[in-house]
Amino acid sequence: MTSRAREWLVTSIVLLVIAAAAATAYLYNQKLRQDRDALLYLPKSSPITPSTALLQRYIRVKTVNPPGNEIEGARFLAGQLAEVGVKGEIIEAAPGRASLYARIKGKNPGNALMLLNHIDVVPPTGKWDRPPFSGAVMINMVYGRGTADMKGIAICELQAFRDIARSGRVPEHDLVFLAVADEERSGTLGMQWLLDHRPDVFDGVRCVINEGGVTEMEHESMRYFGIETGSKLAVDLDVVAPSHESLLALRRALEPYIAPRETMRVLPAVREFFAAVAPTRRENRDVLRDIDATMKIQKGWLVPANYAELMMDGIWMSGAEPAVNGGFKMRVLMRNLPDEQPDDRIAWLSGMAKPYGVRIGEIHEKQGPALPSTADTPLFRLIAATASRQYRVTAGPDVLPFSTTDSRFLRAHGIICYGLQPFPLDFFQSLGIHGPNERVRVDWFEQGVVFLREVVRHWAFEPA
Repeated sequence: MTSRAREWLVTSIVLLVIAAAAATAYLYNQKLRQDRDALLYLPKSSPITPSTALLQRYIRVKTVNPPGNEIEGARFLAGQLAEVGVKGEIIEAAPGRASLYARIKGKNPGNALMLLNHIDVVPPTGKWDRPPFSGAVMINMVYGRGTADMKGIAICELQAFRDIARSGRVPEHDLVFLAVADEERSGTLGMQWLLDHRPDVFDGVRCVINEGGVTEMEHESMRYFGIETGSKLAVDLDVVAPSHESLLALRRALEPYIAPRETMRVLPAVREFFAAVAPTRRENRDVLRDIDATMKIQKGWLVPANYAELMMDGIWMSGAEPAVNGGFKMRVLMRNLPDEQPDDRIAWLSGMAKPYGVRIGEIHEKQGPALPSTADTPLFRLIAATASRQYRVTAGPDVLPFSTTDSRFLRAHGIICYGLQPFPLDFFQSLGIHGPNERVRVDWFEQGVVFLREVVRHWAFEPA
């Protein structure tokens, strides 16, 4: 090859590399621009309807837990029910720690539907663009603690309940509205207390609509409407040791159990969830569509981490710190599959800890067992059909890997519970749940009011 030919070849290669780099940079910049535009999209202003104004007023009722003071929220909700001729009962588990209960009697006993929500909210954290208890609207977003968790959902439920009362028609079965205290802590002064001391509240209740659902969004479009049927459950406790070294030794021994994929097993509710969501998953479609086949050929390692969580008992550990009475302690959170007996898991941990001179200390919370609810009911089909029609989206079951709700108490008593997110909530808005700048979009919130009104109206007057 002549020197001129070599020079021409080198120049051509360099030009090709530059062209490829330029094309790559262009595509990358286009992707960045799309992402930027999605993040900076400013929705058109929506009018403040009576439902949105009601949400703003409810946000301004401070029911931060601790200390709670849910009685003020219960009084607010009772006032809204009184406007349509329904008397709500305020039930105090302790001074100021109140729940609100109301019932519209139906034609037939049993098969009652409960609209469940919680009054308390977590304390505001971080820096807010608008005051956390203002209910202020900025760029078509209502800001405030509780807008998403869960005063926004509560107003959707309240409006649906009030519609039935206002209609003057008698529903086929009882319709119950229950707003509880203390959900954000442990439920001790809320749902758990009511089950122990006021079982009449749950007379005839077969199904419950609560929080817990997921709306998966891609830019402005919903791609999956998840109806929560179950969740993993937690055991939260301290382990105590005479020395820092013994705790570290136990921690090292427990590390293989943080996410033990070799012990994964598939519960029926998880199998249903994976099969339903698989068509919306480009990369994991075949892995999730038939999870039993995936596990049979030992390909469980292909399951994404957040889904793998639903098939195994996991564990989380804090760092060691001095204990009040001497020695050291470490916080341990076990996230168990919903059919696990919590005492069995505690016994397992105790056995793991004993060789290192470590013992079980204070047990902060012990959840379960509470089997997931079946999706084979007329109510589930009604919710899914309504979501598919209104949002033009795939609707199906969902199981929560990292959080749980008051539904766990009711599922343990055999009551069917479905968690809904009735209005669209995208990823960036979901970051406000228990974080700063909690907010919902006005037009999306109004869609949720319409959605739940339709579900409840159909259930009450046009049963399957």
